Formats: sequence, C-alpha cells, structure tokens
Amino acid sequence: MARQAPRPVTEADYDAVRRLAAKGKGRNEIAREIGRSSRTVSEIAAKLDPPVSFDRTATAVATEARKADAKARRLALIHRAYSRVEKLYERLEADEHDGYKFTATTVNGIETKMLDHVPGQEEKAVAAAIGQHLTQAAKLEAVDGSSDEEDAKSMLGKIMGGLATVWNEQQAAGEGDGDAP
Repeated sequence: MARQAPRPVTEADYDAVRRLAAKGKGRNEIAREIGRSSRTVSEIAAKLDPPVSFDRTATAVATEARKADAKARRLALIHRAYSRVEKLYERLEADEHDGYKFTATTVNGIETKMLDHVPGQEEKAVAAAIGQHLTQAAKLEAVDGSSDEEDAKSMLGKIMGGLATVWNEQQAAGEGDGDAP
C-alpha cells in the first residue's frame, strides 16, 4: 500500500495552535485536538510570530520520576544479586558444618547423599553462578556511580572553595598575611 502524502498545514492550523497555546494547553494536547502530530504542532509553533514554546516542566518532572524509579529497580536487583551470592556461598560452605547435600541419579533411582566435600563440578558451577551475579551487580552499581576522577575533582574543588572562604574572611578581618591560598 502506498504511503499517503501528508496533509498540508493550513492557516487554520496556525490559528488553532496560537489560540490553544495561549490557553496554556501543551503540545501533545494541541496535537490531539487539531488532529496533527506533535512534531507538526512543534513546527507550526516555531514558525509563529512570535514563536510559541511549550512548558516542559511536566516532562522534566516525569523524566526525573522515571529515572528515580529505574534507580530504585536497579538497587532492588543489586540487593537480590548479593542475596543470591550469599545463599550460593552458604551452599558451598555447608560441607564445613553439616556436609554437602548431593542429589544424583543412580540405578536405584534418585538418591540424596551427604558428602563431606563439594564435588568439583558442583563447586565450579556454583562459583560460576556467583561470578555472574557479582558481575551483574557491579554493572548495575556502575550505572548510578560516578567515576573516581569526578569524585576527586569534586572533593578538591570543595577544599579549595573552603580555603578561599577562610582566606577572604581573614583578609576582611585584617588577619591574613596577604598571600592567597
């Protein structure tokens, strides 16, 4: 099916955008009301004299809320990953206390035995799972973390600001020796 040519923008569209924007309506609301895409409404608004801009406060607030929600979900996933790692370590270390519960299929069916050690393949599989959980937790933590370099610059900037404040106070009080920090 062939794509239809876009409907030309009319003077009525310009008037409607001007009128509705003056009433405080947002871009998307105007688009729904006049049957145009939000992009078309933005283009019309930019061409008006004077150009109309839309308040993006609600969008900024919604974006910040989504970021906060995503961060909370990441923190919950990090917590779950560390909890899982702890359970896996407990499983590996169980042989030191009660023995390792090992289930295997034998000629007699499925049997569970208590071993005084973790079988090599089991330990390898559990250790790999621990590594995967820790790697994922570290990646999630990095999303919200800042780099060490940024932290150092921030700390040095705060120290320098504090020193400058003290120096200015001393100069104002006539206590300084005249050398800037």
